[in-house]
Amino acid sequence: MSRRRAWAVGGAAILCGAALLGPSAATGSTSDSGRVAVLATSDGPRERAGHLVDDMSVAEQAMSVVMGHIPSTDPAALGSYMAQGLGGFILMGANIPASAAELTAVTGSLTVDPELPPLVAVDQEGGIVSRLPADGFAASTSLKDLPVAATSAAFAARGSLVDSAGIGVNFGTVADVPADSSSFIFGRALGTDPSTSAERVGAATAAQEQFVASTLKHFPGHGAAPGDSHHAIPTTTESLEAWRQTDAVPFVSGIDAGASLLMFGHLAYTAVDPAPASLSPRWHEIARDDLGFDGVIVTDDLGMLQSSGVPEYADPVANGVAALAAGSDLLLFIAGSTPETAGQVAAGITAAVETGSLPAERLADAATRVMTLRLQSSAATAEWAPCAECEPVG
Repeated sequence: MSRRRAWAVGGAAILCGAALLGPSAATGSTSDSGRVAVLATSDGPRERAGHLVDDMSVAEQAMSVVMGHIPSTDPAALGSYMAQGLGGFILMGANIPASAAELTAVTGSLTVDPELPPLVAVDQEGGIVSRLPADGFAASTSLKDLPVAATSAAFAARGSLVDSAGIGVNFGTVADVPADSSSFIFGRALGTDPSTSAERVGAATAAQEQFVASTLKHFPGHGAAPGDSHHAIPTTTESLEAWRQTDAVPFVSGIDAGASLLMFGHLAYTAVDPAPASLSPRWHEIARDDLGFDGVIVTDDLGMLQSSGVPEYADPVANGVAALAAGSDLLLFIAGSTPETAGQVAAGITAAVETGSLPAERLADAATRVMTLRLQSSAATAEWAPCAECEPVG
């Protein structure tokens, strides 16, 4: 993983246009024009991940595919929570303290094993959905009407800010194509049609991937399915062929631009599968085989399924097992989650493997994909070296 890092200074990210320096070049005097990080990347993260997962018990693998959350800024409480062996943690508003130094302490406390940090994520879209108060960069409400270059600049700055806080994953790129301005996702979308959305999604992805693992959401797209998936299961009868020509286009652009994660929404395209995409083997097959996505598939908050009020989605453990069986790799739990939820879900996954209702190979594959991303992220360690060709953007 070769990600450049940058300083966020005075509302602008200072980026380097030169090639990355090798480790031997991390010398010399400080330059007023900015600095660029030197990244040390380990070889064969996928192979190493496979060996690590092979050495884990089923219970450990199960815990490693859960991304949890508790509403706290207490480093001791957060460290104790992560000591269960979770693969990741999502920061919400209740995890963001007043100062940058306190935030760094929070994110640092989430790492139990310095050799294998978890995936620390945040929803930092900017504008309407923004967890980090220092993010004053242009966001979707204005970017959809500005040249594509403005999206690149804003998301490069945003990615740098997220990285500087010790956060390695940004759930920040909305690839949905809103059907009209009344859609709840309209204000958060980067474009108003497949073409303009795709251009900006690709630009946002390429810009962020210099600093953090970026995420495309909410696959297969809110645009055709009216309703808010925080409280219901938005549904559409749009055909797969129509989807390929419309809602799929920004996701294809983001995948081609190198997005590390793809977030599945709780959306039902009934002409393809009556189940929500997050629980649909067919939609996972489309993402992998048709779109060629080979990274980590993460669910949207599985607590949202419970919030829908649909009786068959009332059990968080069953939802987690079903999403994993369908093809998701990382299970996200926020709404309704308690400190015990992650352990309960992991126990349910373990039991499903032991009874044969969940193939052990599916769990191992998911754990390996998550572990690979963890290794790639932890390998992107930085030493700062002078950069003579940096200029402000944003």
